[in-house]
Amino acid sequence: MFLTACRDNRIHDKPEWGKHFEAQGIKNGCFIIREHNHEAVYFYNKERCLQRFTPASTFKIFNSLVALETAVAPDESLIIKWDSVTREVPEWNKDLNMREAFKVSAVPYYQEIARRIGPDLMQHYLDTSNYGNKNMKGGIDQFWLNDSLQISADEQLGFLKRMYFAELPFAERTQRIVKSLMLQEETPAYKLYYKTGWGSNAKNDVMWVVGFAEKIEHVKEHEKSMNKSDVRMYPYFFAMNFDVAKNDTTKDWKAVRIDITKAVLKELGAIK
Repeated sequence: MFLTACRDNRIHDKPEWGKHFEAQGIKNGCFIIREHNHEAVYFYNKERCLQRFTPASTFKIFNSLVALETAVAPDESLIIKWDSVTREVPEWNKDLNMREAFKVSAVPYYQEIARRIGPDLMQHYLDTSNYGNKNMKGGIDQFWLNDSLQISADEQLGFLKRMYFAELPFAERTQRIVKSLMLQEETPAYKLYYKTGWGSNAKNDVMWVVGFAEKIEHVKEHEKSMNKSDVRMYPYFFAMNFDVAKNDTTKDWKAVRIDITKAVLKELGAIK
């Protein structure tokens, strides 16, 4: 865990980030960012950053890794046929490949992926990756949805950092493909990668955004430098979540979670 492992002088409490949550009427939220270049960690609401919640659809990151590593999905082009069951999200009601399913967060696609992986292999990778509480109770296609599997924002950040640098117990190719699935926004100044999630526990719905930003800077290299590129990528890893009341339709919470994420990243200078 970054908040408990980093040196105190590199950990920065940012209570002012609370304004982004409060402006939306959110009382229980957290945000954690690691700026890798300076090995600094910034956080809002440390207690909640260390609290575990269902990963909901952010688990599609892990599910994709295992599918690719085990060749359940030879690559991100694996097509799973629609089962002809009409669901509430129109984009789910068709044949999808992994890249498409990740983009529209298709639960049925990833439930089928998990069934093909099976409980033994899934548990193996949960254990070797040290993913959250590693709990698979409730069935191979339900455990990340039914509040059995839980992970904290702090742990999500650490997991993503390890994936970014290909340090997870998966092949480099596997981690590279999944990183590419997460790319949501690309500009000359930055690239933004993330996955959202919307889960439920006994009391509330839990909204997630986890990912990383690559800040792009151009530097002038010395003519004799071994590094011939003038482009530098500076990664910022982040995870945030907050509670909303069950069945609350007063706001577009899907949009709100992205708005808050971008506002904090801009405030820190990770994106523009």
